[in-house]
Parts: sequence; C-alpha cells; structure tokens
Amino acid sequence: MSEDVLVVGAGIGGLCTALSLAPTGRQITLLERDQPPPAEDPDVVFLNWHRRGAGHVRQSHAFLARLRNIIKQHHPELLDDLKAMGARDLTFDMMLSDIQRAHYQPLPEDSDLTIITSRRTTLELAIRRYVERLENVTIRSGFFVRKLSTRPVANGVVEVIGVSGEQEDVPVELTTKTIVDASGKSGFLIEQLMEEGAAITEESESAGILYFTRHYRLLPGMEEPDRTKNPPASGDLGYIKFGVFPGDNGCFSITISVPEVETELRKAIMNPDIFHGITLQLPGLYPWTNSERAEPRGKVHGMGDLHSRWRDVVTDGKPTVLNYYPLGDTLVRTNPLYGRGCSFAAVSAELLRETFDETSDPETRQIIYNKRLRNELRPYYINQRAQDRSAIKRAEAALTPGYKKSWRGRIIESFFEDGVRIAIRSDVDLLRQAMRGFHMLEHPNKWLGKPKNFSRVLYYWARGKKRNVAAYPPEPGPDRTELMRALEIDHLSDLRLEAVEAKPAA
Repeated sequence: MSEDVLVVGAGIGGLCTALSLAPTGRQITLLERDQPPPAEDPDVVFLNWHRRGAGHVRQSHAFLARLRNIIKQHHPELLDDLKAMGARDLTFDMMLSDIQRAHYQPLPEDSDLTIITSRRTTLELAIRRYVERLENVTIRSGFFVRKLSTRPVANGVVEVIGVSGEQEDVPVELTTKTIVDASGKSGFLIEQLMEEGAAITEESESAGILYFTRHYRLLPGMEEPDRTKNPPASGDLGYIKFGVFPGDNGCFSITISVPEVETELRKAIMNPDIFHGITLQLPGLYPWTNSERAEPRGKVHGMGDLHSRWRDVVTDGKPTVLNYYPLGDTLVRTNPLYGRGCSFAAVSAELLRETFDETSDPETRQIIYNKRLRNELRPYYINQRAQDRSAIKRAEAALTPGYKKSWRGRIIESFFEDGVRIAIRSDVDLLRQAMRGFHMLEHPNKWLGKPKNFSRVLYYWARGKKRNVAAYPPEPGPDRTELMRALEIDHLSDLRLEAVEAKPAA
C-alpha cells in the first residue's frame, strides 16, 4: 500500500495507530514532541522519562480486554514483550467473589476477559520498542508540531496538507495526504481547525472529579495481599472512590478520586502523609500499603481538568475537514474511572485501518470513520457521562446538611446496590456478561437488557438483604466525618498544607 501517513504523537494513541496501520504496508511516521525513553530498565524509565506531552503518564493505567485482545490477535509477540518487562495479566477468575469462587467452572471465553496492568511508562516502553522494530514505521522524537498546514475548500470545510514545527530547534515542514492526530489531552491542532472555520461540533461537560495517585513498592520478600482473604481493594464511599492497580516489578499504585465539590479533601490529599493516611483508613487498601508490606515511592500525582467530550468532524452527513483523522483524547474523552481511554484509542485506530482499506477518497473516508466511531464508542461515552452526572449529584448531596433522597431515588439506588451489585457478585454468568460490557466487548447495557438477566437481578433484589447477606462486600471504609476527624483534615492550618487549585499539577 503506497500511502504515507503522518501521526502526531507517539503515546498510546500514536503507537496503537502504528500497530494497526503498519501491517497494511503503509509508511508510518510518528512525530513525537518528547525525547525517547532514557533507558531499557522500567524503573529508570519511570523515574526519568519526562513526558511534557502526557502529563498523566504517572497516573494508574490498565489495558482493558478489548485492547489486550487486539494485541493478542494482531501482534501476539507484543504480549510476550509486555510480560518480559513485567506487565501482568489480571484474569476473570481473580474478579470472583467468595460465593462465586466456590462453584466456578471456567469457560474458554473467560480468557477474553483479561486485563493487562502495569505502570504506564512500562506499557509505553514495551510497545514503543516493538513498534520501532517494524520496518515501515519511523518515530521522530523531539519533533514539536506547532501547526497544521491547511487550505480552505468551502464554507465550513478545511483541507489539511501537512504540518509545520521544529525538531531539535530546526524548523521543519512536512506535506502529506493523510494525517492522524493522536496528540492527546494536551493537543491543540483540532482547535486550530475550528478557529480556521472547520464546522467541527463539540459537546463537553465536567466529569466532576479529580484523581490522585501515589506509587508504592513491595518490600523485599513480600508478595501482594491474597485477594481471597482481604476486603476488596477498590470501593466507592460517595465522597471518594479508590482502587489498587498492580504494576510491574514489585510496584503498584493507589488512585483515589475526589469529587470537585470536596474542597477540603482535595487540598489535603496532595500531602503525601495525608494520602498515605487515607489508605491506612480503608480496609481494602491497608493490606497493601501498611509499613510491613510496602513503602510509598515519590509524590502524589494529581490530575484535574477531567471532562466528558465528544467531537464530530462530520456534521449533517458532510465532512468538515479532509485528510485529518483525530483519535484518542483528541477526539473523545471520558472520566478515566474505567480505564477506557487507551482502549478508545486502540479501537479508533482499528476503525481507521478498516476505513483506509475500504476507500482512498478523503470525503468518503471521513464519513465512514465517523459512522464507525459513533457505533463503536458512543455507547460507552454516554454510559460514563450518565454515571458522572449521578456521581456529581451524590457528592453534592453528601455535603448538603439535612439532605434526604426522594422515594424514587431510594428505589433506584436500592435496585443497583441491592439488586444489580448483589446479582453480579452471586451469579458467575451474570458477572461474565456484565464484564463483557465493562471491557468494551459489547454494548455496556446489553447484558442487563436481556429479559433473562433482568429477571435474575430482580430475583436477587427481591430476596432481600438478609438472604443475600453473604454476597455483600465488607464496608469499604469510614464515612466522611470519621475519615476527616481521623486525619485531622478539619485543621488544615496546623498541617501547613499548600492549597491546590481546581486543576492540580500533573
């Protein structure tokens, strides 16, 4: 296939684009503003790889099954490379409750519900080294794309013909007929097109949440806690959500998400001692972070400016831009709660390959690509946005003195807490089907929409709490007042904490 493709960005989105397009024979050039990894050692890379273009690189990451299955199908050698660098598989059986584990019978398709987990820098290092070995892929590090070269075609339509920027302070201009924008969350090229008159549409709203992550390392000779003998290592207390992300080479990370309205807590949590203290107050995290098991490594990494955002480069059935194909966070963003960002980028890259193979006409390509994106990704975007809206209301209610839920609100909450949650912690097949939606293998709401499954959920709901008592997980932690008092967060002045703005430093 004699087509040259310029890809802006060599993060996960750009690397996934190379993985998808390289087997077609196209010549792929990735333009990356940051310098290459400084070493082959994952620990050195984690500490010393400076990623201005990816400020969230030290947040917790995982590859959902959809992305892992893409790699397994098209690049099985890459899976070996990932494991050689310490990346881990979290399998379906590791997600079972005690009730389910007692009578679990594995099925062949359970292997498709496997997560890859590791530090983000290790994941990127392994994929980058693999991509660099592909004959028709070139990565130009230190290349900062400042602007797209464009020309107007018609009212509301802009054609992209190249890029301009500099590499090692030397001005460079490149021309091409095909540009993929994988510049990510901090990318600005699509905004240039909008300013130049491309009728790109956008919807955006706050996810209402901030993320805080700290990395830990197991002490010599220590292993991770037994998941079957300890409380769940993730949970939702309303005023915070938390989770453990097993990493590579004895490392793991803890991420705690805090609603934007939690002003006091979100300021305090950037203090490493406060962050660590919170982990020790949560039964599911204490087995991981106590001083006999592990030690914290480095500072707390905050991430703000989290929005649900969907952009369309096709409006009223007509392309607004030609030769330019955005993917990943450039095009679609959601709350990273379920770790779908990397999978969104990988799926988009696969859809792009299918589109490019189908036609070479720029207008037709844009229309087909947009249609596929909406079919494949839009359901997950809508699903996460709805959950964000609900969580924002819940967080606001928790801070409202005397707030009482409506009758309807109590019924809905009970259905999900005492029906859906208990059903998927009791019935292995229901969990299996729900996980297919979670992992982007089918529509996120498909499993619950099946009459048989819905009836099973109603059955568990109707049984009542007493008969379902064994399926309830332990309380994930103290209520807000107890936690604030235990950590003396009400006395911030005594702790001399530096106030954190609405957008924490990444």
